[in-house]
Amino acid sequence: MKSPRSKSRHTRNKKTTNYLRIIGGQWRSRKLAIPDLPGLRPTTDRVRETLFNWLMQAIPGANCLDAYSGTGALGLEALSRGAKFVQFIETSPAAAQQLSQHLSQLQVSRDDANITNTDAVMWLSQPGNQQFDVVFLDPPFHQGLLNQTCQLLETGDWLAADAYIYVEAEQDLTTLQVPACWQIHRQKQAGQVCFYLFKRHLTES
Repeated sequence: MKSPRSKSRHTRNKKTTNYLRIIGGQWRSRKLAIPDLPGLRPTTDRVRETLFNWLMQAIPGANCLDAYSGTGALGLEALSRGAKFVQFIETSPAAAQQLSQHLSQLQVSRDDANITNTDAVMWLSQPGNQQFDVVFLDPPFHQGLLNQTCQLLETGDWLAADAYIYVEAEQDLTTLQVPACWQIHRQKQAGQVCFYLFKRHLTES
């Protein structure tokens, strides 16, 4: 018989599996295992539900960019709700591999989604070869990535004329600088996270 002490030690060392739950659409309530990696911070169910209520009319048929994919929570939710295509960008090989497995599990074809294992800033620094209707920006907190990424999206011609851009940031972010043609559409706070939805409006010449 195992002593209570040895049982406690066994329980303490047992690894737990984290899951991502898709909120709505064709894969509603589907749970996907996610890797336990440092800094991996999937957008919460509560925030995702609010965001996709905001984007209800924009997602079906949209070309989307999930620029700091992590678990792929935002891009997968978009696909579940009828997005035409999602480009995932993720710098962590382990996270990108897990996301690839999720797409296989969900039987998502390469025509509907693509994963690029690279740095988002580096990827966006090249000239845009496609334009996105909806962009998700949820970079690691406290690394100064948001302002640069927002500018690259605009200067690199990555955005459709009336694109929506979602931005998730830490509450103590001092300055959020976005291009002049981005107008705030919605914003909210949940705990220590602030999130914004911008809509691009181009001035006619």
